[in-house]
Amino acid sequence: MAHSNSMRVLPAACLILSMVILLIVNCTNKSAHSRICSEQKGKWSALLNRKAQHPLDPLTHSEMLAVQTLLRNTSLLGKERQVLHSVELEDPDKQEVLRWKPGQPIPTRHAEVILTIDGVPRKIVVDVGLGKIVEDTEIPGSGYPPISVDDFEKIMASPATYQPFLDSLAARGLKIDEVLCLPLSPGWYGVPEDENKRLTKLQCFVHKDTLNIYTRPIEGIVIVLDLTTMQVTRYIDSPANKAPIPKKDGTDYRFSAQTPPYFAALNPISIEQPLGPSFTLDGHVVKWANWEFHVRPHGRVGNIISQAKVDGRSVMYQGFLSELFVPYQTPEQGWYFRTYLDAGDYGLGIFSLPLQPLNDCPRHAQYMDAVFSGPDGAPYITPNMICIFERYAGDIAWQHAEVLGNEKIHEARAKVTLVVRMIASLGNYDYIVDWEFQTDGVVRVKVGATGVLMIKATDMTSVDANVTKDELDDMRGTLISENTIGVIHDHFLAFHMDLDVDGPNNSFVQGKFVRYSEPPEVSPRRSYWAVEKHVAKTEEEARIQFSLDHPSEFYVVNPGKKTRLGNQVSYRVVPGTSISSLLDPRSSPQTRAAFTNNQMWITQYNRTEKYAAGFLTSQSHGDDGLAVWSNRNRNIEDTDITLWYILGFHHVPCQEDFPVMPTAEASFEIKPTNFFERNPILKMQPNH
Repeated sequence: MAHSNSMRVLPAACLILSMVILLIVNCTNKSAHSRICSEQKGKWSALLNRKAQHPLDPLTHSEMLAVQTLLRNTSLLGKERQVLHSVELEDPDKQEVLRWKPGQPIPTRHAEVILTIDGVPRKIVVDVGLGKIVEDTEIPGSGYPPISVDDFEKIMASPATYQPFLDSLAARGLKIDEVLCLPLSPGWYGVPEDENKRLTKLQCFVHKDTLNIYTRPIEGIVIVLDLTTMQVTRYIDSPANKAPIPKKDGTDYRFSAQTPPYFAALNPISIEQPLGPSFTLDGHVVKWANWEFHVRPHGRVGNIISQAKVDGRSVMYQGFLSELFVPYQTPEQGWYFRTYLDAGDYGLGIFSLPLQPLNDCPRHAQYMDAVFSGPDGAPYITPNMICIFERYAGDIAWQHAEVLGNEKIHEARAKVTLVVRMIASLGNYDYIVDWEFQTDGVVRVKVGATGVLMIKATDMTSVDANVTKDELDDMRGTLISENTIGVIHDHFLAFHMDLDVDGPNNSFVQGKFVRYSEPPEVSPRRSYWAVEKHVAKTEEEARIQFSLDHPSEFYVVNPGKKTRLGNQVSYRVVPGTSISSLLDPRSSPQTRAAFTNNQMWITQYNRTEKYAAGFLTSQSHGDDGLAVWSNRNRNIEDTDITLWYILGFHHVPCQEDFPVMPTAEASFEIKPTNFFERNPILKMQPNH
């Protein structure tokens, strides 16, 4: 009976697993994927046989196979209570990369392997060339690696064999084959019985008759599962919270499910490039206009931009989306723990699906496939994970027009930019991450959040006059459909920006805007403002909280480089959408996501300090991460430094967010400031 129940759940599980990995291509596993491999081998033969051309190129298909073979031969793979979470390139030493020139031999390639064995996280470092393990250590501190694909399959099948859960479903008039349970990261709240156990909490949904399962939650049930033993350690069915399951009506967001009248069809818009794109993609190196940079897929952070140079001068050694923090704001038993650290708990690259040409990316985009490690160590391919394209939306790069006597002057240049895009589909939410490079030297980082809200079921069908203020306050959100509450929450996105402005030795300068007065005998004006610049000497001095009452500009300068006029060469951070955390700093979620205490940080460069919430985030205690590193208060003047920008927005859902939400955008920029001698695009040719 248990076996048959499990078999009934697995087809539904495959629906969600297809969101995790749409296509696994493992040409070493002939029994599982032989047909797919046969069809795709021609397309991907170059990828399967590719060799690393750059020190920061991701591990190749053949390198991952070599790592898999070594792990098997050393009995690190194949254990009963062993989970393989990731196999990624371990970044080589920065100075070694900076010394390397194209055509020279590639420095030693190391693979970083993250395993859990008997519930204990381990880091294995493999010298790929020598086929030798050079490090095998337990990962210190609290926390666990992200849920793996192998975990997903086991987790989603497990409720079908647990009788109390089956009884709860029966009491709600549900059958097991109508239900799908998804693993949620459990957070950490100091519960003694949860300590030293790798756990997940399951949220269950009714998937019958809809693809939009997130709109049909089963409230009141929480399943706590030990991921090492795959046993239920705690089961909660709260009789006080048995809200009716929202109806499926109106939840389908596909066009085929909509009813007339429709919008009048818009006339087609096409941006043509009859000569093709203006950029080149050589392996993982992109060259366009006055820019050159390296881009690679990454299972945890999605993609990494490296060694970005404009006019041959360095701007950024590495930049990537380091972490996401999404805390929901309702205290119920099935909700209080929902304080996700999405990059560390799940993985942005692992949860990226192939991009769709003409919808996700425009015509003439070029695509980059990713090679990741499956649960058995075998490499698989996520095709079209990254797209690169030129954007022109009719914007103007610069313009001036005037009449001087009989002479009319009108000069303008079209603003064409280059975009590197990745989309992480993390369950209900989809995050569109764009790195946009401009010919004037600006780099704009933009995030779009779309997808489906995580909703809470309720007895309420209308907020009419009979609804009390207490009932409205207890909603902790907005009634967005009958029996459906969109719960309020936050989105914090931490970007790691190792800026190397004209070289690695930089300083951080805050230019404070200060008002001052002049006496009447000096000027009829009563007040003026000026900029007072302060060089931060330590990490403590460079923790920045934005304030409209105390405006500032923020510069990363190169103290050893000046323009011909004597100005310090620098890049300026232009803040965009940012928010402050409203959580108590002593609360567990805020401790674990303490990188949200400020909107900007500067730390001394350290190759191991990459992830804002720490190396291991699931069930972490906040003993690792950006706030901990900053407390070391290291020197940051005239040295190699890293800038962290915390982009974010509060989200109070509304009816327009249902059943799928329009894209909400947030962004920031880094902008050359006295980096060039004058406007760098004066010589750009006008369009004719």
